[in-house]
Amino acid sequence: MTAPSSTSPGVVPGSARAWLLAARPATLSAAVVPVAVGTACAAAAAGFRPGPALAALLGAIFIQIGTNFANDVFDYEQGADTAERLGPTRATQAGLLTPRAMRVGMVAAFGLAALAGVYLIWVAGWPVVAIGVASVLSGIAYTGGPYPLGYHGLGDVFVMIFFGFVAVCGTAFVQLGQVPALAWWAAVPVGSLATAILVVNNVRDRVTDAKAGKRTLAVRLGRGGGIAEYVLLIAAAYATPVALFALGLAGWLVLLPVLTLPLALAQIRVLVAGTEGPRLNLCLKRTAQILLGFGLLFAIGLTS
Repeated sequence: MTAPSSTSPGVVPGSARAWLLAARPATLSAAVVPVAVGTACAAAAAGFRPGPALAALLGAIFIQIGTNFANDVFDYEQGADTAERLGPTRATQAGLLTPRAMRVGMVAAFGLAALAGVYLIWVAGWPVVAIGVASVLSGIAYTGGPYPLGYHGLGDVFVMIFFGFVAVCGTAFVQLGQVPALAWWAAVPVGSLATAILVVNNVRDRVTDAKAGKRTLAVRLGRGGGIAEYVLLIAAAYATPVALFALGLAGWLVLLPVLTLPLALAQIRVLVAGTEGPRLNLCLKRTAQILLGFGLLFAIGLTS
């Protein structure tokens, strides 16, 4: 395995800044947006409950952080994160945190998520156990375990299911006690845009991933296949509010997310133009911003 690279400038190994870097704050929109949209679906059904909504948010954030810690240490140990890495610094690979420390952090984050889950079980019943256990196990299995999902081209499916349908519908469920049809619809754009973030990541890293035996869809399908997937995900996301309005399932304000379409089209142009390597980091950041902006506007539109 390649030795760790030099630490990031200004970040002391083992410090709070090292842990903050490992938590990847920029990715937390993928945890916040599904809860916001799921809560909007509950509010549209006159079932908004602040306690379960807050617990769902905290649970989602800690599961996301735990998954980030797991990804950091398992990618390093499996050789996917090396000195050739093109993306943002990873704490284990850079020597900022030891693999053991990262594992302890992973367990702690999932433990905090479980505390939120205990309250949600009391509020919404035992189905929350299945949701929570599946989410944690999948977060670990994404890059760890005997069959890491991300290494077998299943990462995209994982993100669509858990950051879309499980998170949105689960948030609505803990407040309503059921999953309304609106939540199933609303999960599509949320999951699609979260998956689009992963697609940019995988297109950028496809060469180093292939060397490490990480067979993402971008590795399997090539750059062109990755771009086609990105375009389809963006199309699915923006078609959903239009469909909800056309079918009379939501008012015209559900079209608010269309305001973010120019930014999405700009990222498609970046990918089609052949941008490679570290220059795709900005596209990755912009796609995360699209998810956040789209999601918040979508939540507003669903409750109006």
